[in-house]
Amino acid sequence: MATPLVQPEGQSGRLGAGASTARHQVSRKLLAAGLVASSIEWYDFFLYGTAAALVFPRVFFPHSSVLTGTLLAFSTFWAGFVARPIGGVLAGHLGDKHGRKPVVVGCLALMGAATFLIGCLPSAETVGALAPTLLVLLRFMQGLAAGGQWGGIVLLLTESASPKRRGFAGTFGQTSVPVAVIISNLVFVTAGALMPDDAFLSWGWRIPFLVSVVMFVVVLYIQAKVEDTPEFRALQREASQPERGAVRAPLAQVVRSRWGTVLLGCGLLSATNSLFYVSISGLLSYGTHSLGLERNPLLAVVLISSVAMLATLPWSGYMSDKVGRRPLILVGGLGVAVWAFPYFWLVDTASLPLIFIAVVVGFVLQCLTYGPIASFLGELFAPSVRYSGASLSYQLSAIIVSGGTPFLMTALIAKAGSTLPVAGYIMLMGLITFASAWFLPETNPAEVRDDPDAVPGAHLYG
Repeated sequence: MATPLVQPEGQSGRLGAGASTARHQVSRKLLAAGLVASSIEWYDFFLYGTAAALVFPRVFFPHSSVLTGTLLAFSTFWAGFVARPIGGVLAGHLGDKHGRKPVVVGCLALMGAATFLIGCLPSAETVGALAPTLLVLLRFMQGLAAGGQWGGIVLLLTESASPKRRGFAGTFGQTSVPVAVIISNLVFVTAGALMPDDAFLSWGWRIPFLVSVVMFVVVLYIQAKVEDTPEFRALQREASQPERGAVRAPLAQVVRSRWGTVLLGCGLLSATNSLFYVSISGLLSYGTHSLGLERNPLLAVVLISSVAMLATLPWSGYMSDKVGRRPLILVGGLGVAVWAFPYFWLVDTASLPLIFIAVVVGFVLQCLTYGPIASFLGELFAPSVRYSGASLSYQLSAIIVSGGTPFLMTALIAKAGSTLPVAGYIMLMGLITFASAWFLPETNPAEVRDDPDAVPGAHLYG
């Protein structure tokens, strides 16, 4: 059996008088494992978005016009987000019943396999309609994996951390997002720079997908070295006490008793999900096809802008431990709403320095919401249904907002001839995040922060 990285804690809202601070500190090895595993997972998932904007229209839809090919490629991109709620529901049920770790391991393995196989697919010129059909199937598998892994990773991190550092610990799962964006764009830029365009479109684009085979090394490490969370192990010990142990149907219980919380939790992600996917995927398509910008310089802008997220995400999680989760989410949501129109005014200049300013400011604002969400979503639900509740909230936003944003952006610009409707859409998403945070309770209020023995969120369900 794997050696526990942290000691177990009780299920009550207090730590117990004899517990020392050191006993409840999350292991640095666990933080590193969570960051690496989630980074590779998101690398695999985001890599598809870059390829859908720059490569897949010509490889899998070669006989379509530029606009039609791009829309078709983005529709396959959306398939992954359709699958994410399904993956979240399945993983949430299994994770609440059988543990966080085994579900995370299974999701990581599935993502690695699906991404590697995308790199092996024949083109439409070779096998016709079978090629995009297989592409959609593998993208669906990616979505199932991504839908399940997020909840597992953040719960492994937050439930294993000291209650006073859960906001910061959760950001190691969130920080994997910019790490993945940087790596995926860097790999694409490097592969594109080392070979002619014809070679890149023929076989070079496959290299970034084949590299995902390293995922299996991470899977083996987590399986061998990481123990499940103290809170889940406590649930296992208390399984004979129905009021405190594992529930028979965690998803059904969440839907029956906490549906309003799930919907508001979904709304929390509207600002960050919409602006993020505009920046990493929609912008690449719009910039290369409509503004006449070169592929690699535009990828470099997104890559360099993502560095700002590496600093902002951990800081926002740290601050949420000090001042509460909601204040940062409220400021971030309102900030995205205010920045929506300036963002596209700067993008439409076709000036790379001004596009950089647009993207980096947008990334910083969305990080104010995305950083605290890892701990906030979990703390809204009791431990026995936490995986189901947090995953369902997160993945509903994926299908409603994330997956459709690049497609919607391309369609709106084609119809209106300007980016104004897209800016209006982003503003609406920011306001939805603000309103959702406004109506949700604070899980880490002053009385919890000031009490050394209180656990964030426990006052809501304890």
